[in-house]
Amino acid sequence: MVCRDCCCGSPKVRGVDHAAQTARLRAEVPVRISECLDVCDQANVVVVQPSAAGRAAGARPVWLGLVNDADATEDIITWVRAGGPGVAPRPDILDLYAFAPPRSGAGT
Repeated sequence: MVCRDCCCGSPKVRGVDHAAQTARLRAEVPVRISECLDVCDQANVVVVQPSAAGRAAGARPVWLGLVNDADATEDIITWVRAGGPGVAPRPDILDLYAFAPPRSGAGT
């Protein structure tokens, strides 16, 4: 899930080609666009949902923030294609982007 609302995907986050980022993700993995996830201080936000196999293994969605460069986008794609949460270990580099979701349950 990719946040594309008030801050994420907007000119407020400078130096990012938001359309190209979304297109790149869509070309490789399933993508759902979300309205505001209420974590604007983490823009751009990507929430990686576990697959059915990942959920069966007890995985939860992984929230990634400040996904503002092409390398981070590629790291996410590689992880999701390998199976994502609960199936493939999260690459260490993505630990830099991971954060706890808001308690309100927004978006998931």
